[in-house]
Amino acid sequence: MRLRVFAGAAAACGVLALGVVPAQAAGAARAGQAAQALTWQTCKSPTTTGAALDQCATLQVPLSYADPGGAKIGIAVIRHRATDQAHRIGSLLWNPGGPGGSGTASQDFAYPYFPAAVRARFDIVSFDPRGIGNSSQLQCFDTPEQENAALATVPAALFPANATEEKQEIAAWGTFAKACHDHGGPIQYHMGTANVARDVDAIRAAVGDATLNYWGPSYGSYLGETYANLFPQNVGHIVLDGNVSPKEWNDAAAGATFGTFDRLNSAQGTEVALQMFLSQCGSAGAAKCAFAAGSPIATAAKYQLLLRQLDARPATVNGTTFTRSLTVTTTAGGLEYQNANPISTGWAGLATQLQAIWTASTSASGATNAPGVTMTVPNRSATKLAGAFAPSIVEGTYGVLCSESPNPADPNSYQAQSARANKEQSPSGFGSLWTWQAEPCAQWQARDAERYTGPFDKKTPPLLAIGTKGDTNTAYTSTLKLPSQLNNVHIITEDGGGHTALFNPSSCILDAASSYYINGTLPAAGTVCQQDKPPF
Repeated sequence: MRLRVFAGAAAACGVLALGVVPAQAAGAARAGQAAQALTWQTCKSPTTTGAALDQCATLQVPLSYADPGGAKIGIAVIRHRATDQAHRIGSLLWNPGGPGGSGTASQDFAYPYFPAAVRARFDIVSFDPRGIGNSSQLQCFDTPEQENAALATVPAALFPANATEEKQEIAAWGTFAKACHDHGGPIQYHMGTANVARDVDAIRAAVGDATLNYWGPSYGSYLGETYANLFPQNVGHIVLDGNVSPKEWNDAAAGATFGTFDRLNSAQGTEVALQMFLSQCGSAGAAKCAFAAGSPIATAAKYQLLLRQLDARPATVNGTTFTRSLTVTTTAGGLEYQNANPISTGWAGLATQLQAIWTASTSASGATNAPGVTMTVPNRSATKLAGAFAPSIVEGTYGVLCSESPNPADPNSYQAQSARANKEQSPSGFGSLWTWQAEPCAQWQARDAERYTGPFDKKTPPLLAIGTKGDTNTAYTSTLKLPSQLNNVHIITEDGGGHTALFNPSSCILDAASSYYINGTLPAAGTVCQQDKPPF
């Protein structure tokens, strides 16, 4: 599950309690789902640099699995072939999270993060979930320009800081929801996770695997949980990484009052990561961490003082004006990756950005130029790609989230929710950010009648769940809840920060995952692994 504002190449998250798909309907869909022969063609993902290493294909699946002989949609699939074809085991499918993430756009960013031993023995396969990217796509507007105009009044921080911004936020997402209802077509009623899981089973069959091997980071963990309980007989080796607890995702009673991300304690996860960042920054010192203030305690105090200063007067860096709310959102996004990569400056880069804001906030003019410093700010603009909308767009996020996960129906209730989330989960204000991530669902109209709400305790082979203590988006507490919700889950812990272990690597974690995929060997119970690289 990734913040929609930073859901770029690595995307990395309904109020009506609709019924569970009847068992006989799900079984009929499985029985009627003959394996297709995929026609693979050499291709490049949008993030490929250098030689083309990918193969792409399109899989035809039912729009509705309740009507397998009816309308069909296309699912875009992409793969890297196993590097040791002589010892190839099969395919490892992964989902880029979100919801709303595009596997075809994320594949080349993510590929090097998978363990070398796994890349040798498995084709690494991903896909664009239904409604998203190069699959049959939910489009709420005719052009990206129309969409950008409709969302132009959403506050820069993506959550409101005052009553005026609250009205603007609610109105903008109301316009967006109406456009999706009026313009989105049938796909908007069939984008739930259960239907994506059924597509995953079709991909499994099409690549010739008897069982599914899968890595599910972030929201992808919930997809893995859903698949394991819809298709327990087809489970091979499934890694859940940065976990969504299925009970909280589907909790209709709590969902009448509190949004999805409040129930998942996402703000608490970001707060834990922030305190980890400030402590490590303070210990590293200013030579390694630009925001350091001499000690962990002093550095934490400096951050809180910065927020208070921004309350009194915004600060401008390189032409961008940072309010308290924009700084909170920028900090949250910067915490997702401990170390720099092609789409993030990492924690050291975040520290440099915060120091630039600090310098501006303490200057007489309230502004500064910081040559060479990249100031990462929210970017939700829809852009064109190959004649269509961008592959990772807000339609994908809300087409999934709002069609199945309960959220309060009154948009005017979200400010009070955010205040409670700040009080209970995040004194630094991340509750406001995460609460308002779910507000568009208050006005979303489409629901997926084929959604799955459980049970999640089907008997399966052991699933391997990885929880990162300082996970910014899917709090570690969600991982700890899994044994009480899933039938057969084995937990290992990554001691570090950032969102998911896959993108904040630990050789210890990667070795455990490799042994699990290749040999079926589980790590010792209670295993705790350190990350490979300190952030400073």
